[in-house]
Amino acid sequence: MPRLLLTPGEPAGIGPDLAVSLAQQPLEAALAAVADPDLLSARARQLGLPLRIRILDADAEPQRHQAGELQVLPVALGTAATAGRLDPRNAAYVLETLRLAASRVLAGAADALVTAPVQKSVINDAGVPFTGHTEFLAALCHAPTPVMMLVAATLRVALATTHLPLREVPAAITRGGLEAVLRVLHHDLRQRFGIVAPRILVCGLNPHAGEGGHLGREEIEVIGPVLEALRAEGMRLLGPLPADTLFTPRQLAEGDAVLAMYHDQGLPVLKHAGFGEAVNVTLGLPIIRTSVDHGTALDLAGSGRAESGSLRAALDLAIELARRRPPGVGP
Repeated sequence: MPRLLLTPGEPAGIGPDLAVSLAQQPLEAALAAVADPDLLSARARQLGLPLRIRILDADAEPQRHQAGELQVLPVALGTAATAGRLDPRNAAYVLETLRLAASRVLAGAADALVTAPVQKSVINDAGVPFTGHTEFLAALCHAPTPVMMLVAATLRVALATTHLPLREVPAAITRGGLEAVLRVLHHDLRQRFGIVAPRILVCGLNPHAGEGGHLGREEIEVIGPVLEALRAEGMRLLGPLPADTLFTPRQLAEGDAVLAMYHDQGLPVLKHAGFGEAVNVTLGLPIIRTSVDHGTALDLAGSGRAESGSLRAALDLAIELARRRPPGVGP
C-alpha cells in the first residue's frame, strides 16, 4: 500500500482547504499531511467539514486512509494563519514542511511526496531566495537536473527551462543542458511511466523552429545537433518542431511526451486542455513528487469554492507511480 506525504503549502492559500476536503474521500493509500494540525482543524471548521486529526505514529504500520480522518506529521506555524492573508513569518514553516517530507521519502519512510501550492513571493519577502518547488526539492535531493513535466490525461509536456525571465531563455538553452534534460525525460518516461521506447516531440525555440536560420539559429546550432547525437544512441526524438503546429492532435499522436523550450511555450496548451485536473511531476529526482497545476488562489481560501480536482489527480498519479516502481528500486 503506497504511503503518501502531503504538504498543504501556503497556509493562507487554498492548500489547507484542499487537504481537509480530500480527507473526506477514501484513498487507496496511507496518507499523512506534513502541517500544523491546528491550522487544518481551524480550516475544516471554517469550511464546515468534519475532520478527525490523528498524529502520525512513525513506528506503527501504515494504515489505509479513512474518509473524515487525516494523519498529520506536525510542524508548527510561525504565526497564526488567516485565509487569504499572506504573512512572511510563515515562510520558514512552509519550507520546513517540504524539508521534513522530502527527507522522509528519501529515507524510505514514505513512497511519494504530493505538494499543494506555495506562494513564491511571500517566501522571497521573508528574505529567502526561492524560485519554486522544483528547484528547492532538487537542491534537497542533490539532483543536478530536475525536469518539470505536467500531465493531463495522455498529454505530457516537459520543460527545458522553468522559471526564467523570457529574455534569459535563449542563453539558458545549451547543448549540455538540453542533453541532460532529454536524458532525464527519456529515463523517467521509461522507469516511472513504464513506456518502453518513449517518443519525444521537441519544440524549436523560435517561431517556425527558426525557419532555416532566418528567425534564429538556436535550432541549427544547439537543438538540432543535440537531437542528432541522441538519436544516434537510439532515442526516438522528433524535432526541432514549430511549436505552433506541434500541439495539434495529429502531431501529438506521434509522441508520448513533448519537450517545450520554456514555461509559456508548452504550459498554456496543457492547461487549456486539462486545467484543474492536470498534475505537475518533477522528473530527475530520486523520489516521486507530484503536485497541482495551479497556484494558491488566495481569494478562494476559506470560501469552500476551491476545486480539489488537480490535487486528487496528483494523489492518484503518485499512487500509480509508487505502485509501478520496480522491486528493489529505492524511492
